[in-house]
Amino acid sequence: MRITDLMIQETMIMDLQATTKAEAIDELIASLNRSGRINDPVLFKEMIYKREAESSTGIGGGIAMPHAKTTAVNEPTVVFAKSRKGLDFEALDDQPAHVFFMIAAPEGAGNTHLRTLAALSRLLIDSDFISQLMSTDTPAEVSALFDAKQAEAAEKEAAKEKAKAEKAANAASASTTGQQQNTSGVIVGNANSEDFVVAVTACPTGIAHTFMAEDALKKKAQEMGINIRVETNGSEGAQNVLTADEIARAKGVIVAADKNVEMARFDGKPVLQRPVSDGIRKSEELIRKAVNGDAPIYRSQGGNAKEEGASAGKISVGSKIYKDLMNGISHMLPFVVGGGILLAISFLFEQIASPENPIVQLLQTIGGGTGAFHFLIPVLAGFIAMSIGDRPALMPGMVGGLMAVNSNAGFLGGLAAGFLAGYVVIGLRKLFKGLPKAIDGLKPILLYPVFGLLIVGAISFYVFDPIFGLLNTWLVDALGNLGTGNAVLLGLLLGGMMSIDMGGPFNKAAYTFAIGVFTSSGNTDGAWMAAVMAGGMVPPLAIALATTFFKSKFTEQERKSGLTNYVLGFSFITEGAIPFAAADPLRVLTSCILGSAVAGGLTQLWSINVPAPHGGIFVAALANHALLFLLAVAIGAVISGLILGLWKKSPTLVK
Repeated sequence: MRITDLMIQETMIMDLQATTKAEAIDELIASLNRSGRINDPVLFKEMIYKREAESSTGIGGGIAMPHAKTTAVNEPTVVFAKSRKGLDFEALDDQPAHVFFMIAAPEGAGNTHLRTLAALSRLLIDSDFISQLMSTDTPAEVSALFDAKQAEAAEKEAAKEKAKAEKAANAASASTTGQQQNTSGVIVGNANSEDFVVAVTACPTGIAHTFMAEDALKKKAQEMGINIRVETNGSEGAQNVLTADEIARAKGVIVAADKNVEMARFDGKPVLQRPVSDGIRKSEELIRKAVNGDAPIYRSQGGNAKEEGASAGKISVGSKIYKDLMNGISHMLPFVVGGGILLAISFLFEQIASPENPIVQLLQTIGGGTGAFHFLIPVLAGFIAMSIGDRPALMPGMVGGLMAVNSNAGFLGGLAAGFLAGYVVIGLRKLFKGLPKAIDGLKPILLYPVFGLLIVGAISFYVFDPIFGLLNTWLVDALGNLGTGNAVLLGLLLGGMMSIDMGGPFNKAAYTFAIGVFTSSGNTDGAWMAAVMAGGMVPPLAIALATTFFKSKFTEQERKSGLTNYVLGFSFITEGAIPFAAADPLRVLTSCILGSAVAGGLTQLWSINVPAPHGGIFVAALANHALLFLLAVAIGAVISGLILGLWKKSPTLVK
């Protein structure tokens, strides 16, 4: 397939009018939408910004490649655009972007399309080619340039394959050639060089940066006379997978990735872990450090990398704790949502029938304390521990969590047990490090489980469970006995936190607190869940209202996107407001925080309980005061919508 089959001329923008990153993204999405290549501009924009939040797709060298893979895409498409003046796209080299490629890939994109997108990405490493693109004046010239470049690349590839076959037939001749071929899966560099490194490249969507980093590393290694093998983790999965022999022979490992890759195989090797963008723009630095062994020694199963180079990256303590905590919460949430909603439905049936009704008993058994809810704290603790100490920490963490449940130490006890188990296993690794290598195989299956369980169990039984049991009892009693004024203040705080970062740490902290009370109070009345749910529903509903009643303040694209936020808001999907917040953070976030805080406070003023941890309007009927809950959400959304609509400047004034 030709690149120009995806880069259709009708979507090209030869003179981009945007002056900011947000405007550029809107203009590119508008071109996709006009051509019918996407079916949901709001969702597509949300996924674009989600990718940008992970790392800027302004890769430097004047190029920006915003991209997303989502069900919002009808057909795989690449929108080409260029800006003569350039604009700030938050590029990695802090230089303005002039050439833009917005890649839209459907969720089920075929291998042919994905390989074509990979071929496009590799072409963009060539600075001369980018200069030629900047000199084009018409879409036809752009298409002709890409067709010629792809044909040239195909000819070179054919020539390399022919040369490879000839060398295979004549080993003696191959040994004197000195250069191996730069094809996928083949070692690149100087055949006589003893310097050999391996690399893995990966990005979240796997359709652009993965292959640009691969090509950049290969080209730079060939220039430096260093042998390299690069594995790519793209949309088609892992390609050119590194062998155990290659990893063993390598002087160092480069992992240029923005998503998780298989790391255990690199145990004991110097490993540079960098963003995929560094593989593109800092390829020479990475290769040189890998060859010299200037990298931390990677220890699998949770051991921290040993710092051996001045450049070794460090993760802040706060970021590490947050990452470990989120690993536990993300694995616990399916139990919370599934079990919580079944419990809430059982309460509804109980009002209609009786507690002895078979359906009520079935739902409460499946969702409640002997079903899904029974696993909440053990799963939380187990996966916090696993994030810290890898698999050997999972079992002691889960047992510690179960002990917290049985001793009334609850959510707080489970958190403590999870972190304890993770660091106990790390400590055991250091303690057993000096044992003979002959018994290394016994460590994960005997020593870590037995000693880990004993230590975590003893500390939990004698220290954590009594302390956190008392603390948990006090917290539940204190929250239950809050006066109306204090309850409203806490509701204001929780509701507002849901809008501060719309899915980030503040949002998750508020939701986690509500879950903790929800699971530890002995009854699932959901008072604080009402506050966070109302606060989380307000932002997308406020956006929807503002775009509906203040149409002149928004572009046509934004008004269409606003309609989708009605559905997202009713469904308690706060993230629907993210694209608007990213484009105008001061006005959108301030407006939403105020409305969300009001909604959260009103739920406590009116003593509203929502006995379900998710669902939005679809579980509102389960609230003790369903109409008041909906009224609290409506008031908060109207307040935020009015503030945003009155405060926001019209599109013409913004420009």
